[in-house]
Amino acid sequence: MFGAPWYRAMGAGEKMARMAAAGNWRPAFITAIIATVLATWSLYALSGAGVIPKLPLLRLALCAITAVYLLRGIAGVPLAMFATGRSTAFWWWSSAICLAIGALYLTGLKQVWARL
Repeated sequence: MFGAPWYRAMGAGEKMARMAAAGNWRPAFITAIIATVLATWSLYALSGAGVIPKLPLLRLALCAITAVYLLRGIAGVPLAMFATGRSTAFWWWSSAICLAIGALYLTGLKQVWARL
């Protein structure tokens, strides 16, 4: 929607920004997939918190989501050292955010485990 400047600002890499500037469909498609995955993960968090009805495979999904966030947060440190196409700042910031979200998922999972 906001094009190449936003892809650059969010650290998606120059290749993605150039494709978006050229009107290529791939950046928007990739962004839509990522947004769909994150929205689904949010629904599972809400389900685990009891805000919405229980979703299928709730325990398994919450464990997997937590693991993905934590692993991405931890893996960002070595990825930052070998950053190609994205800035080192992108890897540090996105890793810190993923680690924080993973910690929140883990905390919430521990709190509601018995009733899942």
